[in-house]
Amino acid sequence: MKTFLKILLTALAVIVLANILSGISVAGYTSAIIVAIVIALLNMIVRPLLIFFTLPATIVTFGLFIFVINAIIVLLADKLVDGFAVSGFWTALLFSILLSIFRSALFSLLKDDKKTIRN
Repeated sequence: MKTFLKILLTALAVIVLANILSGISVAGYTSAIIVAIVIALLNMIVRPLLIFFTLPATIVTFGLFIFVINAIIVLLADKLVDGFAVSGFWTALLFSILLSIFRSALFSLLKDDKKTIRN
């Protein structure tokens, strides 16, 4: 259930960012949900491979190359989903940064409070 809510919250973030950024367009709500699913799958499958193969560049840039990898993931989602369009690399970079900020803020709402008061 939590995974389904995370996908819906990511789709909401995609829609909000598409309305804010001029270089991003989403055809509708179903396209946003498909984009959220595709980004989640790409983050699970492709992202670890990209991080492994670009490890020297990531080390030299003190981890800042991860932002480039995130932008590549967004550009791959653009190629895979018909109703989603990104105008260029810099727009994808800004979109990926803002998406990660939105997702972390929205996912913090889903966290369970595991602290219990003990006497």
